[in-house]
Amino acid sequence: MILHTNITGEGEPLVLIHSGGMTGLTEYQEQSEYFSARNFKVIRPDLRGHGKSVGEIDNYFSRCVKDLNDTLEFLNIEQCHIAGVSKGGIAALLFAKVYPNKVKSLSFSGIFPVEPDNWTELSREEAASYEQLFNNEEAVSFLNEIHGENDWKLLFQSFNGEDFYPFDKTGDVSDIKIPTLCIVGEKQEIEVSAAITYKQLNYNINISVIPFSGHLVHREQPDLYTKTLHIFLNKIISL
Repeated sequence: MILHTNITGEGEPLVLIHSGGMTGLTEYQEQSEYFSARNFKVIRPDLRGHGKSVGEIDNYFSRCVKDLNDTLEFLNIEQCHIAGVSKGGIAALLFAKVYPNKVKSLSFSGIFPVEPDNWTELSREEAASYEQLFNNEEAVSFLNEIHGENDWKLLFQSFNGEDFYPFDKTGDVSDIKIPTLCIVGEKQEIEVSAAITYKQLNYNINISVIPFSGHLVHREQPDLYTKTLHIFLNKIISL
């Protein structure tokens, strides 16, 4: 499936993938403006079930990987840099694993290589937060507007499905040879631990801990996130 995308700038293709529940336009706004002004072609897709990309949500990440490939082929992009956060980070990592020859560099944040000990509790808390969200008229109005024809409530509920999170794939990184950067916020100790685990699983994975930020590090500290990502990309481009 070809995803709806927002494209700005010209130069090195850089795909930025939003978190679960958001869209290409509502996320990575600061980064899009920054990189599109610095010789990057910034591509922000709506993952399936989000924004203007309508599609089935079963076998979610397998479908996302194929969607991203279909979209890049449609855009005649042979290779790209790819970065994602949270659910978008999973999609970015899995795409790089399936299509390594199409990825110049990989960056992700807010994902886990192994199932945390308190995963059941975390999932229960997330499900409860969604129920509160469904009763928030202002939030519902906003999400109805950005997701159009998509059933975003069903999408959110699917995030807590028993087999939704592909730990078997997010933890299988030992063979990745693509330049990779894991960025996390210091306030999320569980994600800092996850970053250290990624480094242990593959010493070539670079890690960066951003101060004064949590799960959505690109949004909470956009300047620090953007400059860190830019330094990483410049090192890859200059090789």
